[in-house]
Amino acid sequence: MSKIIVKQSTKEELELLGIDSWGTWTCEVSRFNWEYDDKETCYFYEGEVVIEAEGEKFEIKPGDLVIFSKGLKCVWNIKKPVRKVYNFG
Repeated sequence: MSKIIVKQSTKEELELLGIDSWGTWTCEVSRFNWEYDDKETCYFYEGEVVIEAEGEKFEIKPGDLVIFSKGLKCVWNIKKPVRKVYNFG
């Protein structure tokens, strides 16, 4: 199973997850290494990102719900400024 899951969700699914109460994160165009100490679920409102992990590339765009597994090491390549909400655990 992939350590990154990217999917489209319905409005109902997003409401059930409670994304309106999640923290917000923004970032300008950049490239950096990242490691996840815990599982993160996030929803992208804006931006365009390519994440490189374990020899795979994942393209993320607005409307994507993304789950990053605990222990994942990856490279974020932000092509367009990002605004996302996130939740750990």
